[in-house]
Amino acid sequence: MVMSRDKNAGRSHSIQIDNSYFERVEEFKYLGTILANQNSVHKELKRRVKSGNAYYHSVQNLLSSSLLSKNLKIKIYRTLILPVVLYGCETWSLTLREERRLRLFENRVLRRTFGPKRELNDLYSSPNIFRVIKSRMRQAGHVARMG
Repeated sequence: MVMSRDKNAGRSHSIQIDNSYFERVEEFKYLGTILANQNSVHKELKRRVKSGNAYYHSVQNLLSSSLLSKNLKIKIYRTLILPVVLYGCETWSLTLREERRLRLFENRVLRRTFGPKRELNDLYSSPNIFRVIKSRMRQAGHVARMG
């Protein structure tokens, strides 16, 4: 697959190894992540947010419980829900629209968990979803530069 933002890129490229020809595809799934030839992560991000919502609903009883502390609820979000949404984020090139979609997801889950009246910045002072993505990309860069 040839990846480019140019819509005409890869149209004339074909791959032949020995006597085998490989089909040119617009997208494919690799290690659980959808890779698209236009470097678009829209479909993958939509799938990840949908998975995150499903996972939130599976632990909703825990997060809505008054028996759990605020810190424990935040730990549940960070360890159970966030990794589902951010799987493979090291390969994403996000647009402002996609960043907004992630921010909306995070705010929606936190609002459902803690209610609409609380100030989220005071409540959830740990890194937001973009800081997590940037730190993962930074770590991936370090690994790529290793010998």
